[in-house]
Amino acid sequence: MTQPGERLYAGLSLDFWKFWSGQVISTFGSSFTMFALPLLVYQLTHSSVNLAISAVSDLLPYLLFGLVIGAWVDRTDRKRLMVLADLAFFALTISIPLLYAVGHLSIIWIYVAGFLQTTTFIAFNSAEFAAVPSLVPSDDLVTANGRIQASYQAATIVGPIIAGALAAIMPVVNLLYIDAASYIVSALTLLAVRRSFNQAETEAKSSSLRDDIVEGLRYVISHPVLRNISIMMAMVNFVSAPAGYELVLFAKRQLGTTNAELGVLFAANGAGVVLTGLLAGRLRKKWTFGQVALGALMINGLLLVGFAFNRSVALGVVLWGLIGGVGILFNINTLSLRQAIVPNDMLGRIMSIAAVVAWSAIPLGTLIGGFAIRWTGNVALVYAVMGALTFVIPVVFAFSPLGHAERYLPDKEEAEKAG
Repeated sequence: MTQPGERLYAGLSLDFWKFWSGQVISTFGSSFTMFALPLLVYQLTHSSVNLAISAVSDLLPYLLFGLVIGAWVDRTDRKRLMVLADLAFFALTISIPLLYAVGHLSIIWIYVAGFLQTTTFIAFNSAEFAAVPSLVPSDDLVTANGRIQASYQAATIVGPIIAGALAAIMPVVNLLYIDAASYIVSALTLLAVRRSFNQAETEAKSSSLRDDIVEGLRYVISHPVLRNISIMMAMVNFVSAPAGYELVLFAKRQLGTTNAELGVLFAANGAGVVLTGLLAGRLRKKWTFGQVALGALMINGLLLVGFAFNRSVALGVVLWGLIGGVGILFNINTLSLRQAIVPNDMLGRIMSIAAVVAWSAIPLGTLIGGFAIRWTGNVALVYAVMGALTFVIPVVFAFSPLGHAERYLPDKEEAEKAG
C-alpha cells in the first residue's frame, strides 16, 4: 500500500520497483540455467530417461511439501525468508559448476540440487506472492502482477538466446555462474526495500502447522470463489498440460518445422505473454473478472483448436503466441483475485494450496495425453480435443460464483483493517 508522501514511478512505489528489478534480474539468470541444465544432463548421460528424472525431481517437492511450506511461510518474516532463499539458491546453483570443475559432479547431485532448489522455491514463491499486496494498493494488484509476469517472461525469452550464443564460446556448465550471481543481486535488492512484506505484526501463533494447513484448506473449500478457482484450474491443467509438453512432437509432425523455426515458435509464446501481461491492468479495470479471465480461457481453447488443424508454420507462430498471451491473462487475474480476497496472514498457505492443486493435475493429464497421441496416432486430433475441453470448462464455471467474483471482494475499509 502506498505510504503518504511516497514517490510513485509509473503509478507504483519505489519499493515495488526495487522488488521488481531484483526479481527480473534473478529470472534472467535462471533462464540461463533452464537452457544449460538439460544440455548438461544430456552431455553427462545421453539419456532421455535421465532428462525425465531430472524433470520429476523438480516436480515432486510441490506434491510432498507444498502445503506444509505454505503454512510455514505465513508464520515467518517474508523478506528475511526470501533473502535466505536467494542465498540457498546461490549455493545450490554454484555447486554444480564448481563440482564439475574439480571432476566430482554426478548426475545424482544434479537431481538432489534440483529437488532442493524447487523445495526452496516453493517457500520463496509463496512469500513473493504474499509480499506484493504489501507493496501496492489493492486496486493496482492486476497492474503490478501484469508488469511482473510480462517482465519475467521477457527475461526468459532473452536469456536463452544470449545463453545459446555464450555456449558457443564457453562450456555450458559455466553459464550457471551467471544464474548464481543473479541470486546475490536479488538478495541485495530485497534488503533495499524499506517496508515489511508482512502487512501487520501479529502475535506469535500457538497453533501447529497442521492446524494452519487445515485452516487454509477449510478457507479455500468454504470460499465460493477460491473453491471454484481451484477446481477449475485443476481441470484446465489436466486437459491442457500435454499441449506444452508435446509441442515439439506436434511441430515436427504437423508443421514440419526446422529446429530454427521451432525456436521461433517457443519465442512467440513468450512474446504473447509479454504483450498481454502489460495490458492486463487496463483490461481488468475495464471489464469484470469473469469477462477477462474466463473469456481469456475460452479464447485460449478456441485458439488451440485452430492451432491443431493449422499446417502453416507462420500462422502457427501467431496462434501459439496468442495462446500464451491469453493464458497468462487468465493466470494474472486469478492470482490478483486471490491476493485481493485472502487475508494477508494466510496468503502463503493459500498460494501453496493453489500450487499443489494446479501441479498435481499436470503429471496425470500429461501422461494420458501422451498415451492418447500414441493410441490414436493423431496428434492434431488430441490437440483439438484439448482445445475444445479448455473452451467448455470456463463456459460451465461462468455460471458459478466466478461469473460474478466481484461480489466476494472485501470492502476497502475491511481490507485495510485486516491488513
